[in-house]
Amino acid sequence: MASGTLTTLALTAPVAVPALLAAGFALAEWRAGGPPHRGAPPGRPAPADWLGLLTPAAILAGAGRLAAEVHGTEGTFAHGRLLRADALTVWLLLTVGAVAALALAATPAHLAAERDAGRADARTGRRYHVLVQAFLAAMCLAVLAANLGVLWVAIEATTIVTAFLVGHRRTRNSVEAAWKYVVICSAGIALALLGIVLLYFAARQAGMSEALALDWPALAAHADRLDPAVTRLAIVLIVLGFGAKAGLVPLHAWLPDAHSQAPAPVSALMSGVLLAVSFTALLRCRTIADAALGPGFTRAVLLAVALLTLALAAALLLAQRDYKRMLAYSSMEHMSLIALGAAVGTPLALRASLLHIAGHGLAKTVAFCAAGRILQQEGTSRIAEVRGLLARSPALAAGFGMAVAALAGLPPFSLFASELGIVRAGFSAGLGWAVVPALVLVLVAFAGLGTRSAGMLLGDPGDRPTVRLGAAAGAPLLAGLAACAALGLAAGPLDGLLSDAAAVLTGS
Repeated sequence: MASGTLTTLALTAPVAVPALLAAGFALAEWRAGGPPHRGAPPGRPAPADWLGLLTPAAILAGAGRLAAEVHGTEGTFAHGRLLRADALTVWLLLTVGAVAALALAATPAHLAAERDAGRADARTGRRYHVLVQAFLAAMCLAVLAANLGVLWVAIEATTIVTAFLVGHRRTRNSVEAAWKYVVICSAGIALALLGIVLLYFAARQAGMSEALALDWPALAAHADRLDPAVTRLAIVLIVLGFGAKAGLVPLHAWLPDAHSQAPAPVSALMSGVLLAVSFTALLRCRTIADAALGPGFTRAVLLAVALLTLALAAALLLAQRDYKRMLAYSSMEHMSLIALGAAVGTPLALRASLLHIAGHGLAKTVAFCAAGRILQQEGTSRIAEVRGLLARSPALAAGFGMAVAALAGLPPFSLFASELGIVRAGFSAGLGWAVVPALVLVLVAFAGLGTRSAGMLLGDPGDRPTVRLGAAAGAPLLAGLAACAALGLAAGPLDGLLSDAAAVLTGS
């Protein structure tokens, strides 16, 4: 098979495979009809629950092929005007594929437990798979999009699909969280659309053709011709809009509700990669803004948003009483650190931010999948009502505790290296005045996260029964922690790709 054909397949497979699987599950649901049935023996996953793993396999295979095309080169590979790959694309596809592999590997055990508890059946499972596969297809399209309009459509599609996933249980709280998610994120994404329209207007006024006026590489190449006032307003709207989907202040209020009500594997995907994909869309536009306005304007906006988000997340972590909401506020904390690194904007800072995206995705996936098992086991998400977990379910407690340690930035996990890199880059760039308060707030967040988690793991278990964690539920937790530690100890094979991805964002 010709090299060009392989590359075309690598570009299209991450979108096409989940889209085809979503269509297949939808067809199965349509043909099934009739009353719902349980679909699998008690305690055992349904065979169809494992089919979803084809998607992360396709994403990782496509990313591996594209890495061979873009690594060590200054250019990118484009397929028409729709899809485009560069080193940043490959890095994000690897992250999406790894997180999706962990979340979808945990899904069969999660759905089996839901069926055993009477909260799900075969029909519910098929609908769940349709939505998850559509979600992954939309995220991959956002990562691969060469056109800002297509990028916006893909991110808006994630809002529509995940709204149904947030309300999957159809309880009053989950439906309320889904509506809140839709309203806030739709308002945010509307602001992003207005910002993109303004960029299009500035590009057309600068003499760019209609075909290239939304092509982000072309916009970056001709950014010096854009009207500064229009571009400045456009970037503020884009930061607010895509920042809403990334969980950044001020349009962040959807995040704790949505993450606490969604099924655990979905919460893992939303926190682990959806926030990062949305923030990367913002970074693509930042490259255009820096070329048009200089780095100072976007740096000031991102610094303000990052510090405000970090301060709010730290305060709320101290007062948190629900462990799934606690993990959601932890996501806000880490997105603010990624935004801080992006604001610094040096190659070291951007490398650290991209490494942080991958490490946070792996660690948060383990944490949410473990939290989902705790919720199924304990029947409550209240921190005060979960005690002595280490004595009653040592494997589950160890997985959750190690994930919290990774999120706290403790070695050997990669978040330690990435946070250290962001701090070093900040001081080197003369932004110590912003890094110091950020460090203080990170310590406050660490105290809140550590204290609440220790209360769940330790203490008197009372007369509660011991519960074993099965291999199907435990393997994804172990694999995620091992990958996060390996990324922190020896990221050597990925160093070149990471440097190339940072260079894409600096325009060098």
